[in-house]
Amino acid sequence: MKLTLIFGVLAVLASQSAGKFIKYNPRLDGRIVGGEDTTIEEYPYQISLEYFGSHRCGGSVISETVILTAAHCTSGISASYLKVRAGTSKKGSGGVLVQVEKVYVNEKYNPYNIDFDVSLLVLAQPLSFSAQIQPIALPGEEEYLDEPELSVITGWGALSSGGPSPSQLQKVIVPIVSQDKCVEAYANYEVTERMICAGVLGEGGKDACQGDSGGPLVSNGKIHGITSWGLGCAQRDYPGVYTRVTAVRDWIREKVDL
Repeated sequence: MKLTLIFGVLAVLASQSAGKFIKYNPRLDGRIVGGEDTTIEEYPYQISLEYFGSHRCGGSVISETVILTAAHCTSGISASYLKVRAGTSKKGSGGVLVQVEKVYVNEKYNPYNIDFDVSLLVLAQPLSFSAQIQPIALPGEEEYLDEPELSVITGWGALSSGGPSPSQLQKVIVPIVSQDKCVEAYANYEVTERMICAGVLGEGGKDACQGDSGGPLVSNGKIHGITSWGLGCAQRDYPGVYTRVTAVRDWIREKVDL
């Protein structure tokens, strides 16, 4: 679920139960907009991160014991309050539910501009791989994703800004937006080298949103983005912003040797 987080410029409100941050006007993403129903068999790396038994964010399986998600989904939260639901297309039911044992939040995570928005979850028990649970490959540092490549984003986030969230897993295909165009689009905000943007500039209509935060942006069979933030959802002039996995690849390797 991609949480549509609206960040407040002077202060950051962290609602741990709702998984939202407030920073100026961008939202911490939460939902899939303009997508369609899909199944976990098609995207077996997708998981739901639950907080006190409710869906909080998305995430991605990268090994039997490690989940990749966003820092804003886990910052300040004890691992004991978090569980990962894997192997199901339905939010909040089915699959397997595993306790999180350890949380690594990137030490450089900045809640004001959402830089270094990446977190790793180490599970208390390993996942058993099957048709419904499989890891997604990590890119190498040199595999810089850029326009005009296409990507797929998945999650259980809202279907429209502030709208209801589906129970069935959603997917949508979005083109990568060049770094220069993204920086220009967010001229009043800060798009750093740790960010990658995707969306249909000039049209909108396809995006992640509330409840999708922490979920995957995948291209060419590898995870290149972690759903992070944006201004509104699926707006024509503002693409979604994701953590660029190649930019935090060394950190992932350092923490979990992957």
